Amino acid sequence: MDLRISEIYGKGIITTSGKKLGRVEDLIIDFEDGAVSSILLKNMDNISRSEDLHEEIRKNSINYKRVKNVSEVIVVGNEPL
Repeated sequence: MDLRISEIYGKGIITTSGKKLGRVEDLIIDFEDGAVSSILLKNMDNISRSEDLHEEIRKNSINYKRVKNVSEVIVVGNEPL
């Protein structure tokens, strides 16, 4: 699925079962692969101020491999990766 990064920011995120997860606030990019690796539900500036950075990223990120569809909202699979 080829998209511009700017098309993803601010979109709502829901699961395939309809649960609302939040909005895209930031992204983690894998520059070696040239692809989005994770969607963040909080802005990275706010996450980076946390004392436990790894836990804060874990709680507020969605692996991009879970994305099933991107249109008006982003639909992600229910299964964790």
